[in-house]
Amino acid sequence: MNPQAASLGIASLPVEARTRQTFLPYHRPTIGEEEIRAVEETLRSGWLTTGAKARAFERDFAQYIGVRHAIAVNSATAALHLALEALGVGPGDEVIVPTMTFAASAEVVIYLGATPVLVDCEPGTLNLAPADVERAMSSRTRAIMPVHFGGHPCDMARLQELAAARGVRLVEDAAHALPASYRGAAIGTISALTCFSFYATKTITTGEGGMVTTDDDAYADRIRIMSLHGISRNAWNRYAAEGTWAYDILHAGFKYNLTDIAAALGIEQLKRCEAFAVRRQAIAERYRRGFADADGIVTPRCEPEVRHAWHLYVIQLELERLRIDRGAFIDALKARGIGTSVHFIPLHLHPYYREVWGYQPSSLPTATAVFERIVSLPIYPDMTDDDVDDVIAAVTGVCRAYRR
Repeated sequence: MNPQAASLGIASLPVEARTRQTFLPYHRPTIGEEEIRAVEETLRSGWLTTGAKARAFERDFAQYIGVRHAIAVNSATAALHLALEALGVGPGDEVIVPTMTFAASAEVVIYLGATPVLVDCEPGTLNLAPADVERAMSSRTRAIMPVHFGGHPCDMARLQELAAARGVRLVEDAAHALPASYRGAAIGTISALTCFSFYATKTITTGEGGMVTTDDDAYADRIRIMSLHGISRNAWNRYAAEGTWAYDILHAGFKYNLTDIAAALGIEQLKRCEAFAVRRQAIAERYRRGFADADGIVTPRCEPEVRHAWHLYVIQLELERLRIDRGAFIDALKARGIGTSVHFIPLHLHPYYREVWGYQPSSLPTATAVFERIVSLPIYPDMTDDDVDDVIAAVTGVCRAYRR
């Protein structure tokens, strides 16, 4: 437990101060009988690895997003790695990455021998700041990786201008951004390459999984081949009746293919993607109304030109108005039966990026300051209105109890 929480007696709150009798987890995936049945049918089919289900999932996803190609892989990390590899990113190159993101966004740059150049975030949306991107660009910049933090699209118009002026590509990390849009264009259709995640906490899930979308035939061919050992692209069906045992290794590729078991789950989840998104939007709106008069927190921004996917609902604590820090605030919510998380510990604060790349907390001051204030609240389709109201009651109750 946070020491400050213990000193304030948060662990021993009276029962009447708790808003729930059962603990509300930070996240719970929404899995129905349709998904269970689809996975069972795949298990009984005798074809478990990449096959017809994976191809069907790709076709469905491409149609849903509105692109020519969708390539299914086993994680968003794999998707990002393959996307940068398809661009030819390698030693001597730089890729601009926001510090306010998960490890995968930058580590895939390092896989290819290139340098991740971390940039600061905007204080409101927590997306990468275009002005900092512009300052960070150099003659070695090969790509910019916008991460749509929490599901709120980045300022793509400005980033497109910067990329076009320098002749570099945008590779969007849309792990949070299904379904989202920017000025009416679906995320996944704007840049040369976009990468999605189907991790357990995402809008739709395959347990683990990812997808790359593109309208570029050459990029799609390269990613398909490199996702399965660099083997000629029809190798996935070599054990089927219409397949052949013969194959050609064209490049030194990777083992990044998605199984049919996971794809079967994804096909059914995708059918409900819009309904899931609508429910997330409703929860976010209920939070907004419930926190309208809360003293001690700032609710997330949503710019008018975007459709927010609401993968995350991140509040920022006004610590100057509270007698507790972020750790104690989280402990107080836990004592009231509410699970939370923190997204993210900025990359430049981690030992690896300090020791290997020389970053300091002062290097990216906005992200450093914001990190101390952010708390992610539960937001997922299985939450009832009563669950949401319990979260609102707990957060506002903690703010009142520990107001300065």
